[in-house]
Amino acid sequence: MKFKFILFAITLFTTLSYAQTKVGTVNSDYIISKMPQMKNVIRRVENYSKKLDSSFQIKLKEFQTKVETFKTSQKSLSEEDKKNKAQEIATLEQEINNFRQNGAKLLQIQRNDSMRPLYKKLSEVIAEVSKANGYTQILTTNGNQFGYIDERYDITKLVLEKLGIKE
Repeated sequence: MKFKFILFAITLFTTLSYAQTKVGTVNSDYIISKMPQMKNVIRRVENYSKKLDSSFQIKLKEFQTKVETFKTSQKSLSEEDKKNKAQEIATLEQEINNFRQNGAKLLQIQRNDSMRPLYKKLSEVIAEVSKANGYTQILTTNGNQFGYIDERYDITKLVLEKLGIKE
């Protein structure tokens, strides 16, 4: 009798727990790509990239000039001057490599900073739509692998509508 009661209580509790949750999905990358502000983000990142590239080209030109100067004047230089010039060129080459690596990181930071307001707005709208439609959990479909997704619970279209974006 005790066993039946415990089994009944567990079954009832489990059923009530499932009845209280509603899980939905959203494709946040798709929504972000449709947001009109995305064009500004792309433009800002491209401008920043051009600025970094311009600085890189100046350093590269300086490096090439020093190498050419060293090649043409190498025969007339003393051994110590050759060592100094070679060291100067090696240092400049290392600076260029560092600039290239740091440039990629700086570009990623710029992109992340520019995207942050879009993700914040998207997060707020997802929360609004979820609360209005009684969802307890929303999973993103980006990068996750699902065996099955019931399209009835995908709120991507609802979020797009709330943002005023037409597909």
